[in-house]
Amino acid sequence: MSPQQIPTVTVPELPVQLPAEGGPLLVDVREPDEWAAGHIDGAIHIPMGDFLARINEVPQDRDVVVVCRSGRRSAEVTAYLARGGWQARNLEDGMLAWQAAGRPMISETSLAPTVR
Repeated sequence: MSPQQIPTVTVPELPVQLPAEGGPLLVDVREPDEWAAGHIDGAIHIPMGDFLARINEVPQDRDVVVVCRSGRRSAEVTAYLARGGWQARNLEDGMLAWQAAGRPMISETSLAPTVR
């Protein structure tokens, strides 16, 4: 699957408050330290390195949006899921775009949420 064929979604196309009723499941594939610094509330965290071992945590009967820092890692995971029959889309420009749009994030640390 070429980069042009990977299904994508932009931040403005997603509801401001996630998870939204009937909305997509967000799967964050960043590393644990990136997740802890700041992530989208309601997203599930499956680091890319653990993805194949935990793929059963991603439902096939629901729209899935895959997220990373800039959209590169998540594009690879999105392509894999799409080839396997999931309705998956990559968040274009990732968490950097999410943060730039002023969308809400939460942190696992005592610091203000940020994107690493």
